[in-house]
Amino acid sequence: MSSKRSTAWFAAFIAAAVAVVTIALPVIAHENNATTAVKSRINSDPSLARGKVPTHHTTKPGAGHPSTKATPSARTTKKAPATPSAKPSTPAPPVAVPTVPVIDQGDAGPAVAGPCHGVSIKPGDDAAGIVSAAAAGTTFCFAAGVHRIGTTIRPKAGQVLASADRAVLTGSVPLTGWTRDGDRWVVRGALPSTYGKTGQCEDNVANICHLREQLFVDGAHLTRVSKLASVAPGTFYADYAGDALYVGSNPTGHSVEMSKTATAIESGATGVVVRGLTIEHFASAPQAGALVSGPGWKVTANDVRWNHAVGVMLVKADKTQVAKNLIHHNGQLGLGQYSSADATITRNVVSENNTDGFWVADWESGGIKSTRSSGTVSNNVIKANRGVGMWADVADDGRVISGNKITGNLADGIRFEISRNGVIEKNVITGNGFGTGRGSGTSLWDGGGINVNTSTGVTIRGNSVSGNVNGITVQSRTRGTGPWGAYVLRDIAITGNTVTMTGGTQATGIVQNTASPVPAGEVVFSGNRYVLDALGAKRFAKAGTKLTADGWQDAGLDAVSTFLAN
Repeated sequence: MSSKRSTAWFAAFIAAAVAVVTIALPVIAHENNATTAVKSRINSDPSLARGKVPTHHTTKPGAGHPSTKATPSARTTKKAPATPSAKPSTPAPPVAVPTVPVIDQGDAGPAVAGPCHGVSIKPGDDAAGIVSAAAAGTTFCFAAGVHRIGTTIRPKAGQVLASADRAVLTGSVPLTGWTRDGDRWVVRGALPSTYGKTGQCEDNVANICHLREQLFVDGAHLTRVSKLASVAPGTFYADYAGDALYVGSNPTGHSVEMSKTATAIESGATGVVVRGLTIEHFASAPQAGALVSGPGWKVTANDVRWNHAVGVMLVKADKTQVAKNLIHHNGQLGLGQYSSADATITRNVVSENNTDGFWVADWESGGIKSTRSSGTVSNNVIKANRGVGMWADVADDGRVISGNKITGNLADGIRFEISRNGVIEKNVITGNGFGTGRGSGTSLWDGGGINVNTSTGVTIRGNSVSGNVNGITVQSRTRGTGPWGAYVLRDIAITGNTVTMTGGTQATGIVQNTASPVPAGEVVFSGNRYVLDALGAKRFAKAGTKLTADGWQDAGLDAVSTFLAN
């Protein structure tokens, strides 16, 4: 609040008052790739009115009242102004502390799968043939050991594919017959014919992330290189025209395998259960899954890892449940959801995905991504993915993201983009957005802990957002049209969150394109708690203008909120 509006009542509250600020970010920054790549200068928008309340909210979040600012230590305390004010401030409501999910590696995966009683499938059996020949509703128990899946298993309605013995379904084949070739080793005759490119790579010069075959030596994933001269220990090169694979270390005495089969399990049948399986080394195409669910499935307690593209993919999979899985080290994305309504994704550990170099900042890589879908993503741990942690994009409608721990992902913790009717609540979001590759950056255009991009009807409440590249970012862009008309930024309520911004260029705020100004009152910040490095730091930004906490409130934001100096 400006000094001319500060008053003697402030002195009465000085023992409880603290101020905050945020660093402003560049006026010009990259546009996300999803719909437009145009870079544009941001206009200053009209000051957002305090009185307008988003239409989907039933209570007005304290508009029009000055904030409470609690007093920090003496070295950061602001002097009480001399001019009396018209009325004392209204204290901000208490901020709820999110519940940190209990789930972790020990609470998910095959270790918690439970027993299996049914038709036994042993290593070496034709699993796809056995499942195909059985009646709907049959339960199959995969015995311990490695099951090489050369043909995709396509279950019927109500069938159960399970293991109580940590069975491994692999899409890889052993490679033998290696010969020395200078300081490399080569094997021939294993590769498929050359195929087309799909997807966008972090390295868009070498552009090799779309190549599906992976190599593993004694189970360790080798890194693909783009030319023969670059082969070194720990890497491999695939010459598709010459049908030759090269590695940089002597494979003699080691197990060398190449992923070959595209998909482990896929079916449009209803009510299938997949439980207790390890699914690895499938050569899935970009945006395709090693495990592809149909409607009403229960995918529980599996370990889905080291597949080329997506680990678990939901396609037209209404009411599917994905729970207590370990989904990690997949080449592109941990879990994808497309055109699937009312799905439940809960208590999974989704970690360290995008091992094969897909574009980190702005393509479908990282933890979880959903499009044209709805449902709940709750109580998951989503960590250390090379991309967005949780991304709702392109006409998601009715998405709830609740109670997750989202940490250390290279792009946004949560991105809610060109979608509507979302609730983002009670998540713990830390250390996200520090990728430094192509398209990454530190401005509000580049995202933050929570990033809402050109969406409508979004509530962000009760989250703990700390130590991310930015705090909460609200973006209005020109994004074309979707199933309900033009994509616009409207009806956004951000309330009851704790946002910590104490270093770097961290900020919270609103940015907009020249052609997509935000109408007054459509974005409401209220009842939040901000922890800042200093009272005078410019840690807020609106339409390209860097603001202190006072300036932020003067612009009509967070009229009833708490600002603290760390």
